[in-house]
Amino acid sequence: MKIELPDTSTRDISKTLVSIKETAGQVATGRVLTLIVVVSSDDDIDCLIHATSEASREHPSRVLMLVTGDENAETSRIDAKVLIGGDAGASEIVVMKLEGEVSEHLESVVTPLLLPDTPIVAWWPSAAPVDPSADPIGRIAQRRITDALYDPPEDSIYRRRNHYTPGDSDMAWARITPWRGIVASTMDQPPHEEVLDARVFGPAGSPSVDLAAGWLADRLGVNIVRESTGQDPIPLDAEGKGCIPLTKVELIRKNSIITIEVTDATTMTVNVPGKAPALVALTRRSQADCLAEELRHLDPDLAYGRALRGLNRVRYVDTFNL
Repeated sequence: MKIELPDTSTRDISKTLVSIKETAGQVATGRVLTLIVVVSSDDDIDCLIHATSEASREHPSRVLMLVTGDENAETSRIDAKVLIGGDAGASEIVVMKLEGEVSEHLESVVTPLLLPDTPIVAWWPSAAPVDPSADPIGRIAQRRITDALYDPPEDSIYRRRNHYTPGDSDMAWARITPWRGIVASTMDQPPHEEVLDARVFGPAGSPSVDLAAGWLADRLGVNIVRESTGQDPIPLDAEGKGCIPLTKVELIRKNSIITIEVTDATTMTVNVPGKAPALVALTRRSQADCLAEELRHLDPDLAYGRALRGLNRVRYVDTFNL
């Protein structure tokens, strides 16, 4: 169901949500959190609605999507639509397009619409504040999710490191969760020799590769060489399908080198000396999968914080341009 509310106010939106609860209680109850999504009119709104809808099947939420438009417009205006039922998964999604001065007061817009006594999560799918925890929306949220892959500044992941506050996280980190599991399980195999050095290969523009290198540096206690492969941030295999950006990692021990590298869009090859190469299924995660993972734990993501800290021990080599 879709309810259009042109040129409306937060009061009218709130009344609409109350009316939905009274007439269809089974749809409007059971929300476990409020998810605030801050986007611009240039973003793919339909794609973001789909991602939140899919993630809500695991985490029923009230989603408040703030679409900022021309803040210099002469008059302030809110055009809203409320999605429930099949259009919103297990959530109720309120999409609000903001024009004029109201675009500069996002916290005031969402405050009357927050669910009482439930956690608040903020998500910036593209452009994000330099310091999310100091942003007005970030200040009211228990968790703050950014996405350095789509944040325009090239050094976005380093801005995250310089302004990290417990409660921050990034979708670039969630994208490598399965890969980290493969690395950890490979390290559990004998011989259990200490890793003396490591090299991580991937596109220069991928923050996931940066975080993978920082994670290894922190967990292994060694300096990591992060080599650029000259590929696009989302590499393609021979069939033109998107692969995970971590093209290859080498874990160097005294008497052996473990190699984990991408074969194609659905497979990685693990080479452990003395054993036959092992093929492991691994695909690029969807935006909905990453968002659902981020919403599973609302406590601070300490592993992410340590991976950011590990970036201090990463050395960059652009082998593609040598």
